[in-house]
Amino acid sequence: MTDILIVSLGSTAGLRASDAALAGALRRAGANVEVAAATPQRQVRTLALTDFVWAHAARAAARAGIARHAPRAVVYSTTTAALMWPRPGAIRYDALAAANRPGRHGIWQRPLEARRLRQATLLVPTAAAALPHPPPAPAVVVPIAVQLQDADPRPSDRDVAAVAYTPDPRKKGLDRILDAWARAHAAGEELVVCGLKPEHPAARAVPGVRYHGSLPSDEYRALLRRARVFVAAPTYEDYGIAQLEALADGCVLVTTPASGPYVALPLARELDPRLVSDDLAGGLRTALDEPSPRYRERALAALAPFRPEAVDAVVADELLPALLD
Repeated sequence: MTDILIVSLGSTAGLRASDAALAGALRRAGANVEVAAATPQRQVRTLALTDFVWAHAARAAARAGIARHAPRAVVYSTTTAALMWPRPGAIRYDALAAANRPGRHGIWQRPLEARRLRQATLLVPTAAAALPHPPPAPAVVVPIAVQLQDADPRPSDRDVAAVAYTPDPRKKGLDRILDAWARAHAAGEELVVCGLKPEHPAARAVPGVRYHGSLPSDEYRALLRRARVFVAAPTYEDYGIAQLEALADGCVLVTTPASGPYVALPLARELDPRLVSDDLAGGLRTALDEPSPRYRERALAALAPFRPEAVDAVVADELLPALLD
């Protein structure tokens, strides 16, 4: 018997990795888990149409998975995957359309999402800040796990001044990062921008900036372990896994304030409030020249709730019983 079917939207590499991690945690907790993945969809022009085609794909995947596995419980990964569900279930998400689909971008998604949240058997946000108030259904917060590097490289091994990750240049604030770097960097310092190829129209030529396309996860994490600073400039952040990974790999985090369930933001403020500011250039220079004492050691302690073993405990003790109740 299948205990749980995860309906995976899988529209990005991050979502696919998150769904695989959740399935693994549930299996380690003793559940029989299957994953039904939506088929890849063509790129369309608007966010409203993008959500429509992906919601249709998720419905088809859910129908096939339910017919094949007859699960006791269904978890829809993202609210988009739940919009056209064939059967009510739990909804796992990092952010809501009500927050990240303003105006015409969410004209049909927002009201339908509100209905699905009320109908859900369980809400499974990745951060407490993503929960509506009051919650329209029972909820269990399950963070996305981050593998930590307890052995920090020697300072002399950190030969890259800064790293940024901007696969979506507009959403991730690439222009703000480039402008700040142009003002702040010193001779010989390099900023490596990941997730963006040099030929991309947004990849402006700025002294001391090198663009790198997508990297395999292990190579990207190895680059973070060579970097002194990770710089981010979102105006809205769904979750911020890249920032958490940077902290886990010993980078000092410099970021602009941002709305959304940005889980790394309160950690960054706690670790060094000087580095959370709209003055991104000033934050960069401070992080490079005057990092807070024991920043990396304190970051590892702050990341304790995101360790895989901590997330596994939440899944086993809270999530699985709630799903199968």
